[in-house]
Amino acid sequence: MLTNRIPRLFSSWLMGKISKIQNPWFAQPALWLWKQFTDLNLQEAQKKQFNSIHDCFTRTLKPGARPIDSTALGTSPCDGILGAHGIVENGRLLQVKGFAYGIEELLVNPELALKFQGCRYVTIRITASMYHRMHSPLDGVINQVDYIHGDTWNVNPVALKRVEKLFCKNERAVLSGHTVQGEPFAIVPVAAILVAGIRLHCTGQVFNQNYTGPQRVNTHAPIRKGEELGWFEHGSTIVLFVPPSWKLVPGMEEGGQLRMGQALFE
Repeated sequence: MLTNRIPRLFSSWLMGKISKIQNPWFAQPALWLWKQFTDLNLQEAQKKQFNSIHDCFTRTLKPGARPIDSTALGTSPCDGILGAHGIVENGRLLQVKGFAYGIEELLVNPELALKFQGCRYVTIRITASMYHRMHSPLDGVINQVDYIHGDTWNVNPVALKRVEKLFCKNERAVLSGHTVQGEPFAIVPVAAILVAGIRLHCTGQVFNQNYTGPQRVNTHAPIRKGEELGWFEHGSTIVLFVPPSWKLVPGMEEGGQLRMGQALFE
């Protein structure tokens, strides 16, 4: 509640500066303090020492820490918590129960939004202490990336129940393309307060408040299931759009924990 009552954009800019201070004498006490308030677990991290908070935010994991389920139609693109999911109906999907928003408002592209009418969507929330890198959930090709400037509301459950159309207000990117079967998909990383920023390998850019380049980047980037796509500069959310024939694997429930690479669709 506090983070949504302070100047969010300024706080995100300031935290971005602080997080990149390259000094272990500053970073180690800061990370110790962070651990006191979250379940930050660095046992799986490839590095043992971090010279900045940002270095820890964007950490890589030890090889094999996240095995990719090669038998699944689609896998989880990140560590996270399963949120609202279902079918896009009449151009609407859920933020949380009782709070709907328009897919066209999220994607800011009427033609693209039309492609996903009737498609399946899945929302995954990444908390501040989790692994922040995002990976491809499927085999296919990214054809286009749209960057949308926006706010940096917190995306925790309290905010999702209070702030209407939150994902449509926050800074985000839309990675759209087609699967190897030729069906459309979209991956929408949504940034949040404190640092914000989205780094995407297929564009070579960090999208944040300071970005002044083109809002749309056309590309042809083949992707494979489990391949790293980039990272968040801090915790946030990913919204996936996949074909309606893709079903969530049995046992998936809202609020359940996900690990990158585990089977998500069948």
